[in-house]
Amino acid sequence: MIRIIIADDHAIVRSGLKQIFATTSDIVVSSEATRGDEVLEQWYRVPCDLLLLDMTMQGLSGVDLIKYLHDENPALPILILSMHNEAQIIARALKAGAAGYVTKDSEPEILLMAIRKVANGGRFIDPALIETMIFQATEVEVFPHDVLSKRELQVLKLITTGSALGHIAEQLHVSPKTVSTHKMRLMQKLGIDNNAALIRYATKYGIF
Repeated sequence: MIRIIIADDHAIVRSGLKQIFATTSDIVVSSEATRGDEVLEQWYRVPCDLLLLDMTMQGLSGVDLIKYLHDENPALPILILSMHNEAQIIARALKAGAAGYVTKDSEPEILLMAIRKVANGGRFIDPALIETMIFQATEVEVFPHDVLSKRELQVLKLITTGSALGHIAEQLHVSPKTVSTHKMRLMQKLGIDNNAALIRYATKYGIF
């Protein structure tokens, strides 16, 4: 049985999805969420095998929410169900950690196929989006710091303010050793070996 959390702020969408899933024998809705904070609450509290996520909701949402969830639990299958079909948005969602992307105008059969494949560890792109991705995805700008985890990016931002590691540790409620480890890892990922170069990089890309 595939247990799903539906995250969408439109009641009519959630109702329609539940009707579709009711026609199956292997998919069940564990819970629903209408805001980013509710997604986090349900994800921590309710056992699930897949998160079916809209890209646009109140509070934390979109790429930021995907990246946060993926950083916290890389094994969580996230399938995006969105009205957006632009290559840039799709590419950023997948890059942030989503395992699949389906548009809301897809046929129910496509959605069910996507759910089953993603829940079983696969990846899925709505067939209607393939051409868009092939011809437009190269326009998406990718930065070295996109590979940083949420915590590593926080540490980088605080370093650029001139904060000492001890002060950063206090702000993030972690040990100085943990901050030092994050700093070492983010510098390795960026290919930077000193603080001056790190600050120049942050200034170049507006990371504050």
